[in-house]
Amino acid sequence: MLIQFMLKNVLSFKEETILDMTAVPAYKEHESNLIACGTKERFLRVAAVYGANASGKSNLYFAMRYFRMIVEKSLNNGEETAIEEYYFPFSFEEDSGNSEFQIILITGAYEYRYGYEYNDTQIAAEWLYRKSLKTNRSSTVFERSAEIICFGSSVRKECDVYKEQIPSETLVLSFFNKLKLQTDLFKTVYCEIMGMLVVPTDFCEDRKLLEHLLPMVIDGDKEKLMDFLSAIDTGIKNIEYDDSDRRIEFTTIHRGKDNKEYELDLYSESEGTIKSILLFIYARTAIRSNRFLFIDELNVKLHPLLLKFIVDLFYEEDSTAQLLYTTHDTTLMDRKFFRRDQIWFVQKDEYGYSELSALSDFKVRSDASFEKDYLAGVYGGIPFLKEFRVKEG
Repeated sequence: MLIQFMLKNVLSFKEETILDMTAVPAYKEHESNLIACGTKERFLRVAAVYGANASGKSNLYFAMRYFRMIVEKSLNNGEETAIEEYYFPFSFEEDSGNSEFQIILITGAYEYRYGYEYNDTQIAAEWLYRKSLKTNRSSTVFERSAEIICFGSSVRKECDVYKEQIPSETLVLSFFNKLKLQTDLFKTVYCEIMGMLVVPTDFCEDRKLLEHLLPMVIDGDKEKLMDFLSAIDTGIKNIEYDDSDRRIEFTTIHRGKDNKEYELDLYSESEGTIKSILLFIYARTAIRSNRFLFIDELNVKLHPLLLKFIVDLFYEEDSTAQLLYTTHDTTLMDRKFFRRDQIWFVQKDEYGYSELSALSDFKVRSDASFEKDYLAGVYGGIPFLKEFRVKEG
């Protein structure tokens, strides 16, 4: 479960920027929107990020993607190292400097704080701390600088013998995840990070993705899929596939006015329907396995009511799954649906610096309309439009 994600000097986010999924204790509305896990704090099931075009909200998505890709690839370097491939510091200053990520997450009985600082040649710093949710006691797993790695007492005996073998461009976490150790601590954190579903921006246009995922759902959970397609009013009565040829063919079944059944190639359905099917697969995966899901521009090709339907899937009490998404659609920016700590804004200034803030950072009247005030520019995160005319000639 994600508690906090921090980035610094990545893309348009030059200064330290923190997305926090911790609920504000003073807010008592929408208790069902929160996850309780035996701590004093409770955490958000869903958060939405709003911002103008080119404000940097998609850069938040890319930052999380780069963070995960470096964790995944830093040990498997080819001609180009992972830190070279995913080093994107702020562009509008002469001194590039180091980029930095940190994530705080909860898995099992512990809270983990893991992060690293890097440039295109080396890991400049890296750290991992663990806190017991039962005793609230924290311990150091390891701390790393450019010159030295120091392990905490719980792993020192087992890990010290390997520390001279870790390349300067490889993360300690990635290195020890590959080894067979008595401790499962490194593997636990690595798997929790890699289990986060950071969905590609063009996922609804990727036929290979659909061909890989949809047959498994049809074979294993077709009833739920059909219930979903019925609930969102697609008109689809059945869905089948044929993989006897080289290319998988999907067929949807519709019922005509004459009560007869008619077949349609799935790719003849609307783009919104295809995106909805893929969203169902991702949401189902996240909710069933209590995972974090991040989708950029969730509202694209979706009706506002369908957007709400997808969001509401994550309010199941038995799951600790979380959804974070970026959007332009302000339909759900309403106190009837969201708490103030669930709404975030990204704004970019004239020099290209993006800044992330939450609605909970503002003083909001009890009778205020979130959407109306947002569109009026009260919270930022909207485009500043100048007068422009297209004239003949």
